[in-house]
Amino acid sequence: MTTDWPIHPGLAGRVALVTGGSRGIGAATCHALAANGVKVAVTGRDAEAVARVVASITGEGGQALAAPGDVTDAAALARIHAEVEAGLGPVEILAPFAGGQGAPAPTAGLDPERWRAVLESDLTSVFLTVHEFLPGMLRRRAGSIILMSSTAGRRPGGANAAYAAAKAGVVMFARHLAAEVGGDGVRVNCLAPSAVLNDKLAALPAERLAQLAATFPLGRVGHPDDVAQAVLYLASPASSWVTGATLDLTGGRVAG
Repeated sequence: MTTDWPIHPGLAGRVALVTGGSRGIGAATCHALAANGVKVAVTGRDAEAVARVVASITGEGGQALAAPGDVTDAAALARIHAEVEAGLGPVEILAPFAGGQGAPAPTAGLDPERWRAVLESDLTSVFLTVHEFLPGMLRRRAGSIILMSSTAGRRPGGANAAYAAAKAGVVMFARHLAAEVGGDGVRVNCLAPSAVLNDKLAALPAERLAQLAATFPLGRVGHPDDVAQAVLYLASPASSWVTGATLDLTGGRVAG
């Protein structure tokens, strides 16, 4: 899917940090923001993949900085923070998208260590990232934080219970934080996508992918660009009266 990104007035010149930015939804978000004139810091564990996204953005005339690291590590986040501020400036748009350990597993057989690892990856990492960057936003009395949940956190499905609990936790964290910091000029919202085309889905036989697409009222699976376009709206002044919201990006599968 090739996107001519919509241009949102008010985004150009701002600084964004996207964790999990090396591929999929995160990479699409980095490209969408950069196309709007945002200076983008790309974070992920895979330094080579992060570098490829940065090279692609700069090759298209955008401005991006590679800041690889492990966002489950508070010390690594402090280092990333310092690098981004030195290279681009204070972060005004924060998208903690790292995570994604939703592979199915029966709860009776879910190892406690895996439970802890999934919560660390998909919930604690979000808290740690926000905890690192929120104080600066509060001092400046401005900022947009966009968190990444999942359909798994909105209703029971095929994902493992740890992932579902983590993503439900992200939804409530967004609501709680939005109520807490709204008076300080910081908005916090959440996205909850369903099946979005990634390497795993792309590897499915065409017939199986078509069957999956048919389960959505809109007749297709999602694309990373669908999510990135929602990020543009929530990051921009167009959503200046929106906070504490969770947007279900599910092709109609989750409604209401």
